Amino acid sequence: MADKKPDSPSHEPPRGPILVPVDFSAHSEAALLLASDFADGLGCKLVVLHVVHDPQNMPGYYARMAGKKTLTRMADIAGEMLDEFMAKVQKRHPERHALHKAEMLLVKGIPVTRILQVVEKEKASMVVMGSKGATGLRHLLLGSVAEQVLGLAKLPVTIVKEQPKY
Repeated sequence: MADKKPDSPSHEPPRGPILVPVDFSAHSEAALLLASDFADGLGCKLVVLHVVHDPQNMPGYYARMAGKKTLTRMADIAGEMLDEFMAKVQKRHPERHALHKAEMLLVKGIPVTRILQVVEKEKASMVVMGSKGATGLRHLLLGSVAEQVLGLAKLPVTIVKEQPKY
């Protein structure tokens, strides 16, 4: 009987959670649904992450909520938005078990850096995230968060675009 070499690749399915960074967009929802399918199929946990941006660079999706609650801290607003986003997606997809058991994380910082830190901390097996697929000068100069994570991550990254509705 041959002994298995300790450094030989394993054909075991991934056991770490699937990390899904979200920004509450339709692309994030599409990524979350695909990730929940992966998690259900592989029998692993789903971790849904939102990174609260530095207040100096507050994106528009926070601004629309901030007007209603001007004294509320940005992290509180983002937490509420994450809860609402997840509740809506879960309500529309009651059949997706991993989605209903997902762990939610809210962290502050620069999105790419914090996503990669959470990958390490959670020992994630893969990242599934949405992307708008931006083009033009802004994309050329800055790149997308998804593209930067794809380039820097040391694990599989799947980038999802929203599926068109016909």
